[in-house]
Amino acid sequence: MPNAAPTLGDIKVVEIGTMVTAPLAAMLLAQLGADVIKIENPAGGDPFRRSTGGTYSPNFIAYNQNKRSLQLDLATPGGKARALELIAEADVLIENFRPGVMDRLGFTADVLAKTNPRLVYCSITGFGADGPYSARPAYDTVGIALSGILHMYLDRARPQVYGPTLADNATGLYAFGGILAALHARQATGKSQRVEINMLDSAIAFVPDAFAYATQLGQSYGPLSRVASSQGFVWTCADGQAIAVHLSVPEKFWLALVAAMNIGDTIAADPRFRTPGDRIRNYEPLAAALSEVAKTQPRDHWIAAFAKNDIPFAPVHSIAEVIADPQVVHLGTFAESQHPAEGRVVGIRNPLRINGERAPVVAPPSLGEHATARFVRPQGES
Repeated sequence: MPNAAPTLGDIKVVEIGTMVTAPLAAMLLAQLGADVIKIENPAGGDPFRRSTGGTYSPNFIAYNQNKRSLQLDLATPGGKARALELIAEADVLIENFRPGVMDRLGFTADVLAKTNPRLVYCSITGFGADGPYSARPAYDTVGIALSGILHMYLDRARPQVYGPTLADNATGLYAFGGILAALHARQATGKSQRVEINMLDSAIAFVPDAFAYATQLGQSYGPLSRVASSQGFVWTCADGQAIAVHLSVPEKFWLALVAAMNIGDTIAADPRFRTPGDRIRNYEPLAAALSEVAKTQPRDHWIAAFAKNDIPFAPVHSIAEVIADPQVVHLGTFAESQHPAEGRVVGIRNPLRINGERAPVVAPPSLGEHATARFVRPQGES
């Protein structure tokens, strides 16, 4: 029988990270059982701690479950020595400094190799280790702008950044995968591995279809390109509630929508919308016509009709509605834990299930909570 619990329990990780990219990669490892010690500077720790005041903000909670916190000043001999002690015991080191910072702190490639010849070292940067932009600071909006992601949803008449973190999260996810691959390679070779990843590459890789259209067909990919080709729609219903539909490529879903909305003699008979190619080319007038039909009934009517006709759809949820959604509740996506000083914390479970089991949620650490941290796995509540 395989082990029931999803675990990397024999993996020890040192994270020297702030904000999103390195903390997310380390948290994903921690959620699968790795023992993660987060090294934070004595002058306030990870800046995300203070984004809403205090040192335990929602931003910090979001990316730092299942870890322990140790405050070290890496610019001092004592702080550097303590960090090297931990690195000597670790399997993985993750950092997201700009290029050259680790060398200036004294953590050169030679020092790390002598300290731990089997170390998996993951370096996360904004633009790579070298090149014309390598020394620049980089946050998520920079990444989505330079990668073309922002171009694909920007209204240039009213330019505004919207929505969640994309480039940062993509980078953290790719780093997580790279670290797992490097651990596998180390097991096979017995040698140290270096994982290098940057936000620009990661953001570009996160939207490959746009670049495939540009390079293979010479087509410009704009804000409506993907939704037109995938036939994605969102409409406001008679009661002011919104609903989304994604028909994708199978013709059966278009025919099901025609039946559900009773548009066989009207919209579906329009020559502009008869074939899949027609509907892609004429996406905007199609979306407008369907929107008018959606306005004739409340959302619950369309939920019932779309479910009956097996159409890919969903109500457009607020964040609070997501938490209360019956399928989300059934999945157990959110879990509570208790921090001894900060109290109740609601975390999002790692979406992976291994042998039917999901990892527990352990409340993120308070700043410097584990002043004498060694590699001993903390316990949490599921």
